[in-house]
Amino acid sequence: MPGEAAAALRDARAQTAALIGRLTGHFDDLVAASAGSNADDEHDPEGTTIAFERSQLDTMVRRARSQLAEIDAAEARLADGRYGTCEVCGHPIAPERLEARPTARTCITCANGTRSTGR
Repeated sequence: MPGEAAAALRDARAQTAALIGRLTGHFDDLVAASAGSNADDEHDPEGTTIAFERSQLDTMVRRARSQLAEIDAAEARLADGRYGTCEVCGHPIAPERLEARPTARTCITCANGTRSTGR
């Protein structure tokens, strides 16, 4: 399992890094395209504004960078032997959950908030 997890995390890192590169390129293209324009895009009834598009791209880049941080954290858990152990209850995280979501920190029960405390 550690080898499979490491491969899944490497794949996720590569995909996320590529996404960040594409989004950053789109953002740079958008800025460059609008740099010489004096169009009043804020009042253009024909479509989305440049500011709106920039905001969307910025949000997507921040989400991708956050995902990259989650991948880093999962790789650290893998390196120190905590990968696959729920951070809330300490029970194993189901292999199917880790396959679907390699960065998972909690088991499905804790993620859903349905674990009984026994009190």
